[in-house]
Amino acid sequence: MPKIFEYLGILIFFYSNEHEPIHVHAKKGEFESKAEFSIVNGEISEIKIKNISEAPPLKGKDLKDFEAFLEKYAEKIVEKWISYFVYHKDVEFEKITKRVK
Repeated sequence: MPKIFEYLGILIFFYSNEHEPIHVHAKKGEFESKAEFSIVNGEISEIKIKNISEAPPLKGKDLKDFEAFLEKYAEKIVEKWISYFVYHKDVEFEKITKRVK
């Protein structure tokens, strides 16, 4: 399970056996959601946050923090996904402690 970011206590990661579409999981405590990225002509056209069946979803402030994080870091997430799953390279973990704007 490659951990790629921690943002304000939210762990953002991939499962090692992921599949398309490109997506990332976010977990804080017992709560977990995922964000799926739609790519059109090499550009991110849409990001959808979805629930997973194994855990209750992020909610409230944590969900808003995850949404803000995605707006700022979407391209880096997609780059890390491609590096890990397409090129089989290790990805660097980054801890972000300041709120994104």
